[in-house]
Amino acid sequence: MRASLALHLALFRRQRAQIARVVDGQTASFRTYEARFRRRTSGYRSITTLPAVYQQVQAADVVYVGDYHTLPLAQETYLALVERAQASGRRVIMALECVEGRHQATVDAWRAGRVTERSLLAKLGHGSGIWSNTRALLSFARKQKLEVVGIDRRAQGERSLELRDAYAAERIARAARAPDRPLVMVLVGQYHVAPCHLPAQVERALGTETRKGLVVYQNAEGVWWRLAREGRVGAAEAVELADGSLCLMNASPVVCQQSFLDYLEAEAGDAPLLDRGAAERFREMSALIGRLAGVPVGRSLDTVDVATAADGDVLARIQRRGRFTQAELTQLRRHILSRESSYIPRARVAYLASLSLNHAAEEAAHFVRHCAVGDAMDAPRGASEAFYARCLEEALGFFGSKLVNPRRTCLGVAEWAKRFGESRGVERQIAAFVLAHKATEAEAPEEAVKLLPLRKDRLFHGVSHALGYLLGDRLYQAFDSGQVAKAEVQALFRDPFVDPRAAYFTWAERLGI
Repeated sequence: MRASLALHLALFRRQRAQIARVVDGQTASFRTYEARFRRRTSGYRSITTLPAVYQQVQAADVVYVGDYHTLPLAQETYLALVERAQASGRRVIMALECVEGRHQATVDAWRAGRVTERSLLAKLGHGSGIWSNTRALLSFARKQKLEVVGIDRRAQGERSLELRDAYAAERIARAARAPDRPLVMVLVGQYHVAPCHLPAQVERALGTETRKGLVVYQNAEGVWWRLAREGRVGAAEAVELADGSLCLMNASPVVCQQSFLDYLEAEAGDAPLLDRGAAERFREMSALIGRLAGVPVGRSLDTVDVATAADGDVLARIQRRGRFTQAELTQLRRHILSRESSYIPRARVAYLASLSLNHAAEEAAHFVRHCAVGDAMDAPRGASEAFYARCLEEALGFFGSKLVNPRRTCLGVAEWAKRFGESRGVERQIAAFVLAHKATEAEAPEEAVKLLPLRKDRLFHGVSHALGYLLGDRLYQAFDSGQVAKAEVQALFRDPFVDPRAAYFTWAERLGI
């Protein structure tokens, strides 16, 4: 197995386990439902083309498009298929899981102009969170004058999936039975579109009437990994499965998982970046932060490489752009698997583990810092000096992210105390070190230095990260209120931190944290 594929697979498994830890309530019936989907999508029969997919869409009566709710590209792809369906000349109906059937009257009133969009989204309970792309779907429907049918209902318990499929099937069948034989474009969660699930229920609901169905998955994991092992991911826009279903390949399973994790971890004022625009947004934020920091970044922007989790060859790209020992490469691989973003000065690579605006802005600030001080940013240091240098770098990174998103927050001392009482293992140890350091650094800096976790990487990084965020948050507040001048911030960005320990304690005392 190629090293890049092995890393991608390891990251996928790590993220799958992370998601499993936070998603509760998986019943036996859900696991059976999921297993049926996975059996159906474990491989493919042949590679096909997008024009061939569009032809099949136009020839169908009901098209079931699999959705990954937190991935904007999934909804964009659905809308692209709807546009192709319109080219057939038939009436097109959008049947959406993100709209509950009980709100149909409100949706119809909105389409007729009797209800505002804000009122509609408030009624639906959308506009943010996992259904944040509902607005784009509904806006498209209104602009194109397309009928929208809500197909979801609330259900709990062992039979919830079955009940929801049965309800959606009745709504879809009713739309498909119309005398003018419309083309019904369904957007529903990926597991539902397996032919033995919702499509089978629609067939039963139609009774003696027949309508041609077509299943279009998006980025089914089994298919993607088989293509990856065969080295054909980039060459396959779509594939046909053994049962005649289609699967569009436009994002890796890692990116799909990442979108869900980003949704779970989103902070105040944060927003997801589209993977295709991540590099451009990174450069925009670097230019903005650079202007305030008084650091020219124009020419350097042409040489920085912005990589994301979607890039399976990220470790190889880093290795090509800088000289690293095998031990350093192992550490970099471990860092990528930890799902943490980072800027690697030696390679001039910004790695965005998350497509979070906050995280991208933070790495943009690190890049600006590198433009200001060059190799001094990556200079070898003793253990305690390296610790405080990292605190300062983290502070500047957090400060830079606050320039882009002033609403961003970080854990304060009170929150760390709460985490100490509620967490276990490494998280509790990190909290203990943070609290101990903050308790002693003001009155007895030399004692605080003795409390540094210098021998364990996870504690070293976790504690310096936390202390740096606290310092960066307070620096932004002081700058915003005029207590710290712009010239002082610019000097801090250009400081090579010859004595990072002294610099840390000086700023901590100055900012009163």
